[in-house]
Amino acid sequence: MREQRLAAAWARELEAVAARIGAFVPRPESRDRLGRFMRVTVAGETRRNGWQLAEAAAEATPHGMQRLVASAAWDVDGVRDDLRAYVVHALGAKDSVLIVDETGFLKKGTKSAGVQRQYSGTAGRIENCQIGVFLAYATARGHAFVDRELYLPESWIADRRRCREAGIPDAVAFHTKPQLAQGMLARAFAADLRPTWILGDAVYGNDRALRLWLEGQGQAFLLAIRSDERLWVWWHGAPRQMKVGAVADARPAAAWARRSAGAGSKGARTYDWALVPLARVGADGQHALLVRQHLLTGDRAYYVAFTPRRVTLNTLVQVAGRRWAIEQGFETSKQEIGLDQYEVRTYAAWYRFMTLTLYAHAFLAAMRARQTPRKKGLRPVRRASS
Repeated sequence: MREQRLAAAWARELEAVAARIGAFVPRPESRDRLGRFMRVTVAGETRRNGWQLAEAAAEATPHGMQRLVASAAWDVDGVRDDLRAYVVHALGAKDSVLIVDETGFLKKGTKSAGVQRQYSGTAGRIENCQIGVFLAYATARGHAFVDRELYLPESWIADRRRCREAGIPDAVAFHTKPQLAQGMLARAFAADLRPTWILGDAVYGNDRALRLWLEGQGQAFLLAIRSDERLWVWWHGAPRQMKVGAVADARPAAAWARRSAGAGSKGARTYDWALVPLARVGADGQHALLVRQHLLTGDRAYYVAFTPRRVTLNTLVQVAGRRWAIEQGFETSKQEIGLDQYEVRTYAAWYRFMTLTLYAHAFLAAMRARQTPRKKGLRPVRRASS
């Protein structure tokens, strides 16, 4: 009986999601096909190429599904914005964080928009791939993606003929990954999505322009940085710019505290941590360097933090542990809904496929949240008054 009620609730919610997206699809035929696309995507099919999607949706050929993603008339930006609203409504809580990260999609050939031999963190090496930059929303209730951008290397933007063949408009300019991240964050802020924290790895933390922009927004962040990043610290009573690795080397044993950043797949993620105030004379808020040190190997990770109001080491440690939500999101979205199993080549089709697939992932996250008791989240950081 319980299983029947759950199945009915899932069916009702999926129909509601299809109706939300359908509001941005003018043609009835495309709206019906979109509903079938969503049902098939969340059904757990092991592969999702055009033929398999069509077969699962009881269509004779893959052409309809391919047209839905490639060229059918619908407002992809409108669906993206509705996805963000859906996620916040389903998972919203006071402890929210926005996490930015990229993932690679291995590809063959040279025709897919943005594909080239480049480093993929997914593979851990240089591969022929596309790189997508994603923004995830996470609370104690769950996590899901709310935005996406396709990274286009400079070599692509410099070759306008190649861009046109892949459907990349002439107006699209080169943007670094941190610039793509800033654009997505700006869209979130404009939609009144103001999280407690912004999190990201060193690709974003080492970008000073992004950090200064977030400070200007009064937005708290905790971003990873490399050991060779130079920050201003207090050194024997005076400001000095130093590599953060050298700053950590100089910390005495008494400056380290053992804390857990939360539970992981193998138990508590316990490390030694050090918090170092930064020398930002005249700047508002708290600026700090956070260092994490492995208990056995001594390997370190470094973070730069800004908060409008002062917080404790314990809070920063807990926040640092929450970045892994986006890694889990990449894993589940690829395993459960085939985020990496697309057969589109053009620029617009990549955004269309990603948007619909991320909405399917958000639906699954929302249904899981409904079945999970609410948890007490982190205390929010008060924003600086303007």
